[in-house]
Amino acid sequence: MAKLYFYYASMNAGKSTNLLQAEFNYRERGMATMLWTASIDDRGGDRAIESRIGLHAEAYRFDRTTDLWESVHSASAVEPLSCVLVDEAQFLSKAQVWQLARVADEGSIPVLCYGLRTDFQGELFEGAGALLGIADSLVELKAVCHCGRKATMNLRVDESGAAVRAGAQTEIGGNDRYVALCRKHFSEAMQ
Repeated sequence: MAKLYFYYASMNAGKSTNLLQAEFNYRERGMATMLWTASIDDRGGDRAIESRIGLHAEAYRFDRTTDLWESVHSASAVEPLSCVLVDEAQFLSKAQVWQLARVADEGSIPVLCYGLRTDFQGELFEGAGALLGIADSLVELKAVCHCGRKATMNLRVDESGAAVRAGAQTEIGGNDRYVALCRKHFSEAMQ
């Protein structure tokens, strides 16, 4: 039976690297995959999914209007898919998470989603919340705070490195805008 997986972590835990390694493993065995990432994150340019260590791959891009069930089902009718992999899964809508569950349940295709659990204020993203609620398997990937503890929080910083305490939930950025911290150091920075 195919499953819906959610691999979650703070920034800099290797989510995209893990996704690209999993996709490579399928392809190496001659299996077809379909990669997706959020259209809102255009930092990679032509390299839709790119890890900090330099791995990259092309991917379809989803926005809030994308019907993932229909897209995957149509593609699989042309070439049977062995796996669907989704990067930046926190940006999925609740409806899209249910579409991916349908891909696993009715399409019998494993779906591996990778994303952040919470935003820069410690609040769940819509997609992450839905995945935490219905995924068959939840896997926390580990990042490390500067103190050596497990980093579970994403601190947004401004150009001078000061904590940002308010603003839109989504602001695309990398190491220049976000720092992965343990809850203790996140709380101290937010005070």
